[in-house]
Order: sequence, then structure tokens, then C-alpha cells
Amino acid sequence: MPSTRVDTASFPQRPLIDLYGHVGAAALALYYLAQRASIRVVVHGETELSHGTNYIFCHWHDCIPLLFQASVPRLPRSLRGAPHAWMQHPLWYMKPIHLFLGIIGVQEIVLGSTGHEGRSAADALVGLLRAGYSTVMFPDGPAGPPHEIKKGIFHVALQSGVPIVPLRLSASRCYRLPTWDRKIQALPFSTLRLSIGTPIVVRDAAFDEVAGALTAALG
Repeated sequence: MPSTRVDTASFPQRPLIDLYGHVGAAALALYYLAQRASIRVVVHGETELSHGTNYIFCHWHDCIPLLFQASVPRLPRSLRGAPHAWMQHPLWYMKPIHLFLGIIGVQEIVLGSTGHEGRSAADALVGLLRAGYSTVMFPDGPAGPPHEIKKGIFHVALQSGVPIVPLRLSASRCYRLPTWDRKIQALPFSTLRLSIGTPIVVRDAAFDEVAGALTAALG
């Protein structure tokens, strides 16, 4: 079932996808909990955020494992000023990630990505942002090139009126996975730093200047 979506799977496929998803999500949660037990997380820049305001948080795609390591058992308190809705790839093999995100505190999953009804998913995400949700986006995803911003995040920010907040994640001791973006994984007994940048407001469709500012803020 290579092109099966989690929301349109056939009746016989759904129990298998659900079982795979729950087992995979539990394994991910246990894996990151075991790592979190020996990793110290330090958050900087919380004063950049206003209480009761929702945001589009973003970081480079290679930092996804670091965010997950910092987010077990729940998303960092500084990011939880509003409920979260994340846009995710809709194919069946992503089901464990969808359920894992629910475990760490993401209330809504919007299904869609480039080539898989991404535009309608982005519109749905805009609606949730207007309703007060925050989100996390990876501006160089889902397939790179690494650290090269795509304009989708700016369209979402402009249409929703929600500011973009750059996040920098780093670890004192880490290694990189053999993926297209060379994802970063913190090693046990390291210090993981989450730095919150100044919110960036997108006011018009001239994205070049804001893209430069966001790239610099992400590092």
C-alpha cells in the first residue's frame, strides 16, 4: 500500500495501520523518554514570547530529533501558550509520528504535504491558526535542500496573521543520522539548548527580505 493515506485507507487496511501506528508511537515515546532521562534541556529567550499569543514556530528539518528529545513527555512549556496543530505527511507509514505528536501535546494533525493535497492542508492550517492555534513548521522540508527556505511558511504567516518564531536547537554532544538532511541526535549526558528568537511578522508578499531575516535567525 505505497500510496495509501491514513485518512482514506480501506476498511481492511485501517486496523493494520492503527496497530502499526500505536506500536510505533509507543516505541518512539519510550525511546525518547529513555534518552530524555540523561539529557539536560536549557531554554533561552522565553521573554520573546507574549502570554496568550499563538505563533508559527519553526526550525530546520535536521533538528527534528532534537525537538522530540526536548519535548518528551510534553512540549516545552514555553511553546505551550496556545494549543498546537501541525501539518503532517498523510501516507500510512507516518501514523506512528501522528500518534506520537498527540502524546507530546499536539491537539490537531492536519494531513497534507507537497504533492499530497498540500495546498488544501495549508489552508486548513491557516484556519486553525486564525482560531488561536500555534504550529511548528520546517521551512526546508520535506525534501530539502537542507537549510534552504521554501516560501510556504510565509504564505501561511501572511494569510493567518500569525508571527513566525525561529527556534535554534543544538546539543553539546551529538551525531548526525545518514538522512538527506543529516538529522542531529543528542547523545546521552549532553546538554540540549533551545533558543527562541524574536517573532517575525510577515506583512506583504515580498518574501525575500523576510526570508533573509529568518535564515539568519535560524543559523
